[in-house]
Amino acid sequence: MGIEIFRPLGISGITPNINFNPNRYQTNFGNYLAEDTFEKSGPEKYTSETAIKKMIIANPKVKNILKNSNIPLVLNMDDFKELLANHATDVQNIAIGISENLPFSLSSKVNKKALKDAAYLHDMGKVLIPKEILNKNGKLDAKETEIMHKHSELGYELLKTTGLDQTTLNLVRNHHQNAKKTGYPWVSNDFTADINLQILSVADKYSALTEKRAYKDPMSAKQALTIIYADVKDGKLNPIVFKALVNFAKSNQKVAVS
Repeated sequence: MGIEIFRPLGISGITPNINFNPNRYQTNFGNYLAEDTFEKSGPEKYTSETAIKKMIIANPKVKNILKNSNIPLVLNMDDFKELLANHATDVQNIAIGISENLPFSLSSKVNKKALKDAAYLHDMGKVLIPKEILNKNGKLDAKETEIMHKHSELGYELLKTTGLDQTTLNLVRNHHQNAKKTGYPWVSNDFTADINLQILSVADKYSALTEKRAYKDPMSAKQALTIIYADVKDGKLNPIVFKALVNFAKSNQKVAVS
């Protein structure tokens, strides 16, 4: 593919030293929640403040996760809305683009609706991650990393009571997993990173590498592809999915790959 291999650039996390009030996860939203002024359609309907509060009330496990990790129950709606408008939408476009560049033998196995919905909702749990961690201008320490890693499980538990199909829910939960099961959260031995999950995972990673964040400048597409190619060599990513990503990058004019 003619990709020049750069020395991998460090991708640090996002983090602060935070002292949490252990009682803050006990926040009660009450029995009455005002309805939204208009009904959203598609996956967007799960992302309003009202909808999220209803999810928290409906599933006690959300509060249990927060309590066990000493995370205060505070909705970070400002950062969440920005995430949806930028990163989530970008991941959705990249995932669709990858699926469209696959050979028919693989593209026919893609659940396009589940993939599209999960791409938009994959970081749902970050609405419960403290702002100081999401926006930290520096590397996360061990505790902050542990908290950040809870976002995929929190997103799954939030959405579990909404009636979303299990394929979409599993994609949200496991979007940081890979074919070698070295990601997070924990998965059983019979876990398989199917084509849908591999597309979502690499779309998320490519978007994260090529966008500006509080702790890093954006990488070029070529730099991002170089880093992702290491996952192919490690057996974490199907090389055909990677080739589809490269082709998408070419057609999207994000990089000239000769």
